[in-house]
Amino acid sequence: MARITLPLLALLGGVAVAPGVARADAIDGHWCSDGGLRLTIQGPNLLSPGGARMSGDYDRHGFSYTAPAGEPGAGGRVDLRLMGDNAVRVQAANGPIEPVWRRCGPPVS
Repeated sequence: MARITLPLLALLGGVAVAPGVARADAIDGHWCSDGGLRLTIQGPNLLSPGGARMSGDYDRHGFSYTAPAGEPGAGGRVDLRLMGDNAVRVQAANGPIEPVWRRCGPPVS
């Protein structure tokens, strides 16, 4: 029977707790719709699909804001709710917004 040495055991334990292995469980980050819209959430701050910077009602798994004029859902409340690590369900009081957005990378300028 093979013997596991102490250095090998330490290496295996280090891999199990390595940074990056942990799963995201917060709504913070960059989100993209299938239609090409983007938004970014950082705590109570939001960069809207039209580029407006605003604050909203934040909790770890959700975010709500009033959509600015000229944007999807304009004038109404938009509610986002985290659905796992990489998807957000979006509900808007005014106007159609794609119901599921996916986590994506930061915008490139």
